[in-house]
Amino acid sequence: MNAIPSEKIDTPEIDENLAAVSEVEAGIRDFVRNDIAYLRRPSTGASTGTETPAAAAPSFDASAEATVSNVNSLIQRVAGTSLAEIENLIGELEALRDLLHAEGQRVQREISGYAQLSQQAMKSTRMIADNVSQWKRSAENLRNG
Repeated sequence: MNAIPSEKIDTPEIDENLAAVSEVEAGIRDFVRNDIAYLRRPSTGASTGTETPAAAAPSFDASAEATVSNVNSLIQRVAGTSLAEIENLIGELEALRDLLHAEGQRVQREISGYAQLSQQAMKSTRMIADNVSQWKRSAENLRNG
């Protein structure tokens, strides 16, 4: 049998998917950087001494919670679409596997039927050849005798 050479399948599509994934990852990074950029900056209120650390903590927790909520919702939207596509792909692959299995069984049954038919044809041909040779011998005996 001839071996099928390995080759890359749908290279442009894979490149597009990788580009889309990279773009989404870059978007998430930018979003997170922009949302938490204020955490890196020193607060101006703390230097005046008018704010107490206890008063700053609730606003920090609320803004951090909002940031986490925003990131979570973004990830859920991106992951939700990807997961739905993956689940659809898995379903299609399972259906294809079942189809290939059923077709393989059908081909095996047909090959078995053809093999039996071929054996019967060979037996019939042998019987006919034997009968013809007997008739030929009988005809020769009648001519010679």
